[in-house]
Amino acid sequence: MARDFPISNGNVLINFDLTYNIRDIYYPRIGMENHALDHLSHFGVWCPEGFCWIDDRDMIKDASYWEDSLVTNVACRHDRFGLRMQIQDGIDAEDNVMIRKVKVRNGFDRERTVKLYFHLDLHIYGTAIGDTVFYDPDINSLVFYKGHRYMSLSCCAAGQAGSAPSSYATGQKEIHGLEGTWRDAQDGQLGRYPISQGSVDGTIELELKVPANGESEGWFWVCFGTRLDEIYAMERRIRAATPQARLQRTGEYWAEWVRKDKHELNRLSPEIAACYKRSLLLIRTNMDNGGAIIAANDSDILKFNKDTYSYMWPRDGALISHALDRAGYHDLTRRFFDFCKAALSKEGCLLHKYNADGSLGSSWHPWVNAEGQKQLPIQEDETALVLYTLWHHHVQANTLPDSADDYERLVRPAADFVAGYMDESGLPLPSYDLWEERHGVFSFTVASVYAGLLAAGNFAEYHGDPQRASHYRDRAALVQKAAQTHLYSDKEGRFGRGLIWNAEKKTYELDASVDACLYALFDFGLIAADDPRMVRTMDEVKRRLWVQTDIGGLARYENDFYHQVSKDIGKVPGNPWFICTLWYAEWLIDKAKSEQELAEPESLIRWAVTHALKSGVMAEQINPYTADPLSVSPLTWSHATFIKVVQEYLSKLKSFAAEPRKKEDMSEQKVLEEVR
Repeated sequence: MARDFPISNGNVLINFDLTYNIRDIYYPRIGMENHALDHLSHFGVWCPEGFCWIDDRDMIKDASYWEDSLVTNVACRHDRFGLRMQIQDGIDAEDNVMIRKVKVRNGFDRERTVKLYFHLDLHIYGTAIGDTVFYDPDINSLVFYKGHRYMSLSCCAAGQAGSAPSSYATGQKEIHGLEGTWRDAQDGQLGRYPISQGSVDGTIELELKVPANGESEGWFWVCFGTRLDEIYAMERRIRAATPQARLQRTGEYWAEWVRKDKHELNRLSPEIAACYKRSLLLIRTNMDNGGAIIAANDSDILKFNKDTYSYMWPRDGALISHALDRAGYHDLTRRFFDFCKAALSKEGCLLHKYNADGSLGSSWHPWVNAEGQKQLPIQEDETALVLYTLWHHHVQANTLPDSADDYERLVRPAADFVAGYMDESGLPLPSYDLWEERHGVFSFTVASVYAGLLAAGNFAEYHGDPQRASHYRDRAALVQKAAQTHLYSDKEGRFGRGLIWNAEKKTYELDASVDACLYALFDFGLIAADDPRMVRTMDEVKRRLWVQTDIGGLARYENDFYHQVSKDIGKVPGNPWFICTLWYAEWLIDKAKSEQELAEPESLIRWAVTHALKSGVMAEQINPYTADPLSVSPLTWSHATFIKVVQEYLSKLKSFAAEPRKKEDMSEQKVLEEVR
């Protein structure tokens, strides 16, 4: 089930599914050590009229976030029980604690006892082997632990921060036919067993007296630490400051954070502006405070191939950083480039992907080719795009005077690698494409290499290294010439996806397939957006890859097999992807010569807004018939692409608005010259 409403502070990330159940709990690094691992933690309510969990079909929910914040706001209604609940969740901006506020309204004209149940099904370090949960009377909490990971689950009624839960239960699950303590809650009575070990779970109960036609308020919180005394100290702080103050502070923190963006969002429709700000916040949930920008943290994908997207791909990270740098979040992106500096291999390249702690991530790129010869298991664009975006980072942050260490330890070794990793024609040597499916020389990679070498040349010139500056720029020019010679098809009248080695003929052959990633040729500056060759290429992208259903959107390429829904390739070349649809919008924006020509790309931006979940979450791709999210959700890259395209749209709008004034100024200057 797709993830919705992620909340995070850069150390703790919690994902809710579409029914508002907790499914993922990451700590102490975003993307590592998922202590829930897609197992469901329940939340339920008991009253004299009955019991239900939050995902019960009779529990009607209207879920959203606080405006411009990473605090959720979920309105729940159960008509038969005569109950309404308002649930708000956030991760504290300073301490590693999740805080939940529950306001219960009694719709009957008599006082009632209502019991709330918060259940945690943990798999600490990603496994249920050797976990322990016990009730700790010193802090009136259930404490879960294994090794150096501790979590406490606590609750109180409003104004009673030091009180104990009205009841609790610990128990086993997934063994001996046991399902867990959540089953114990359904009769409104918990067993109060004080400790369990092995594969365990735990539930706490908070009893509220709710007046007739009135309200009562309850609070739950989960503290995260690496030692028991750390949990104790955090519990004392929460109770002293009150969870209410913590949640309010967290909401205000994120509202202030999102206001740091430097763009004139008032030029946008309210829907697009809101989605832009929500995208900034959602990107932040997938960024580890140590610098790793994680592609996605939806563990539902485990069902597909027993692996996740919870890794840092340098390409994704570079493009996401670029969007954030343009928005003004330079301190945040600085951590990403420091991560890359530490991760750079001895050859001078970045490898496939990394864990949040900097260790090498899982990979399917082999270290030998079909002939058994050694090859680097890389996507070269991942190294080149870090060079490209690092230059823009320093320019936009006005930090070039502080870039000497980056130049020595990252730019020079990476640029020397990129400049040397090419054949005599100027084409880069083979590597894997950005979709990680083919080995060869691809247009996306070539464009990124061109941009990376130009950026390296700029660095070299700034740091007084003219020989390298000339070398990098000469190599970039060679790459550009080779691309136009070898990647363009006279027969098709457009660029192709790339070159594939033909082992029998001992030569490269053009793969003329239409691929949405051909947008990179103009986006990274190798070909002008309005060059006739680029126009024909992008026109064909739209013609061949637009999904011919009521949903619309652009597929990656024809007959895309990944999470394929339909074999009707003529109508559905592949599932629509947010990034691919937005890339086409970016090209339309780039070549627009009037404000009227921005109508179509604006409609594509609106397409992305419309097909996001109500929360604003954008998946990787969507079902071409139902628009349901497919693959991971949210995908960080989807939100970064949305941000960048909106930024380009605003920039073009601003330039068109300035043109009449510019013409007026020129007319005034002409009059003055005539007077003189």
